[in-house]
Amino acid sequence: MNIKLIAIGKTDNKSLQALIDDYQKRLSFYIKFDLEIIPDIKNVKNLSEAQQKEKEGELILSKLSPTDQLILLDENGKSFSSVGFSEELQKKMNSGIKTLVFVIGGPYGFSETVYAKAQGKVSLSLMTFSHQMVRLFFIEQLYRGFSILRGEPYHHQ
Repeated sequence: MNIKLIAIGKTDNKSLQALIDDYQKRLSFYIKFDLEIIPDIKNVKNLSEAQQKEKEGELILSKLSPTDQLILLDENGKSFSSVGFSEELQKKMNSGIKTLVFVIGGPYGFSETVYAKAQGKVSLSLMTFSHQMVRLFFIEQLYRGFSILRGEPYHHQ
């Protein structure tokens, strides 16, 4: 199985980017992982929230293949413990999914079109984090999940 994370907007904090790069490298020992960044929409001052979500949604959906399974990182999604998330990853791998795609939306969330296409939603927390930090937290949780599945000592229980 391949895992792809799609996110809107680049990470401009060099310290966060270094940590993201570190966890991407660690994750590559377990699974094929791609982080795909969709550039910020230009001239958003001239767009309503709904218009911005629609434009971002079109870009997100254009990055998907018909066989991809789409999971949105959304505050109203299902919450997991780290062990529970690792078990969910194992179920996805066992089901024969070729590519599992997670998406971090823009500042206003997702368009209705993206919600309709998604096969699930995952919440990292009830708290609000910057989109840049969510990338780091999510990639770290992917790494943690695979280390749990391998029985490695990264996760202490």
